Amino acid sequence: MIKLFSLKQKKDGDPIKGTQKKSSAAQLRIQKDINDLSLPKTCNTDFPDPDDLLTFKLIICPDEGFYKQGRFVFNFKVGPNYPHEPPKVKCETAVYHPNIDLQGNVCLNILREDWKPVLSINSIVYGLTHLFLEPNAEDPLNKEAANVLSTNRRLFEQNVAKAMRGSYIGGTYFESCLK
Repeated sequence: MIKLFSLKQKKDGDPIKGTQKKSSAAQLRIQKDINDLSLPKTCNTDFPDPDDLLTFKLIICPDEGFYKQGRFVFNFKVGPNYPHEPPKVKCETAVYHPNIDLQGNVCLNILREDWKPVLSINSIVYGLTHLFLEPNAEDPLNKEAANVLSTNRRLFEQNVAKAMRGSYIGGTYFESCLK
């Protein structure tokens, strides 16, 4: 009889037991990942809705390399199958980069075929940061930028600087992303 009574209390919305929302595995894991986050000094996060840890922004402001003094914003959407599937990451800032296309898709192996559940948001942050320090012309999404990087490093550097100031490269306009 006691068991039936306690079940009825839960159903009727007992403020102590019945209305607490259960967290999903993805929510629990993302909470752990965010608590364990160790951001480099060139990065910070923005949670537009503090109650939604599954959707947030990462801002990267490189302090060295081709992209020094730029400000690049990435949107993270963590799905219900996290950590068994990687989050969806898109670059919101238009950038002239061999590994980021004009739609904001990012070519980073751990966001695709090399993802493993032991990886975390921290792994992705360091992977994205590394793309700005060492763009990879061998596995491009923006083939034109990759070709310029491979054949004329000086022209690539000029194109990056021009795009970051706000200008056309080829037929594409890039808004200024200087901080």
